[in-house]
Amino acid sequence: MSSKEEILSAIRRHTGTRYEMPELTLDAITYPDKVAQFSESLQAAGGKIVLLQPGEAVNDVIRQHFPEAKRIASNLPEITCATYNPDDVSDPRELNQTDLAVVTAHLGVAENGAVWITREVKYKALYFVSDALVVLLDRDSIVNNMHEAYRQTREMRYDFGAFIAGPSKTADIEQALVFGAHGPVEVLVVVR
Repeated sequence: MSSKEEILSAIRRHTGTRYEMPELTLDAITYPDKVAQFSESLQAAGGKIVLLQPGEAVNDVIRQHFPEAKRIASNLPEITCATYNPDDVSDPRELNQTDLAVVTAHLGVAENGAVWITREVKYKALYFVSDALVVLLDRDSIVNNMHEAYRQTREMRYDFGAFIAGPSKTADIEQALVFGAHGPVEVLVVVR
């Protein structure tokens, strides 16, 4: 018997009455306009948002917001402004010096401006090593709150998932807000 099995066996032997997890019946907050609330929440978290208009090209929006970006990573076929496919690198260290990564999100949360991303690239380091992150999000996939988001993510199959709400930030150092401490300095969500 392995150490893990011994520990789990000991826990089972010493556990008294077992209870099933209760069904959550919390009346969570909802919004009449989820897109507007998502936009407000994302901006409060330090992120930026673009609501793509009919006929507007996502590649043009990316170039308008990041005109200085030289090294742009994306494995999405519609992103023609990408300068390389991150799935083509053989070592994740080759992702260093990426100015911008363009990725997709499965859902957005109006309550806090977070987006749910899963690993859609070879190395998930791309989400955190890039100086800036552009996240493509479908308008219809914005939910009201984290309760709805967790219900939906439970049904998804993935090996990695993370909620990202705006750029990386910390205020631990001398109580000063610093962006880009552990990830992208900028996050732009393009809602289609």
